[in-house]
Amino acid sequence: MENALLVGLSRQMTMAREMATIANNIANMNTTAYKSEAMLFEQFMTTDASEDSPDNVIRFVQDVGQHRNTRDGALQTTANPFDVAITGEGFFRIETQEGVLYTRNGNFTLDNEGRLVTSAGDPVLTDAGGPITFARDETDITIARDGTISTDRGQRGKLAIVTFENQQDMKNVGNSLLSTAQEEVPATDIRLVQGALEGSNVNPILEMTNMIEVTRSYASAQKLIDQADQMRRKAIQDLGAAA
Repeated sequence: MENALLVGLSRQMTMAREMATIANNIANMNTTAYKSEAMLFEQFMTTDASEDSPDNVIRFVQDVGQHRNTRDGALQTTANPFDVAITGEGFFRIETQEGVLYTRNGNFTLDNEGRLVTSAGDPVLTDAGGPITFARDETDITIARDGTISTDRGQRGKLAIVTFENQQDMKNVGNSLLSTAQEEVPATDIRLVQGALEGSNVNPILEMTNMIEVTRSYASAQKLIDQADQMRRKAIQDLGAAA
């Protein structure tokens, strides 16, 4: 009976974290370039200490991490010349107070110094390693498919677009930014689209379906726990009455 309680509780703990992941996906369904995530589970087995047989094991469920869906989101046209969407595997390099971080959110603008920055005010870096600054009277700002930036004064630099060997190892740090200790790899199979943004790749119908399934599974685990608890209470009452 105690084993049933422990198995049920382990399942409920993992489902609570899975529900939090689903809720986060739904909350970010309209976030630019957001990538949906899913929990990864594995079976954890331990021998039942109350039995001598080595084959008598208890199977628990354990969440071991999250998987990020790297599929491109749909492109959304904005007509803003500073908005840039990436198609294919790649990330912009962003200079922050915590060091260089990465994002696919190309919702850029100009700050008071004329630098190309994110919505949070962090400079967007070029392949030369520094920010790009425009003069107040520069016009006809164009961002080519390979990231080359041109104005009425000619070429002004090229956006740094990098990728990594294992994108699943990248950590969310907030504001659509990610960090990683991996070495950067120049992204080659990519295309930039000026005047557009990459939408979230969250499938709201799928996420709502997953939420319903998790809710039902949680209720089923609770029913198992309640039944085991009732059996234990009845056993204690029967033994007490017999004594």
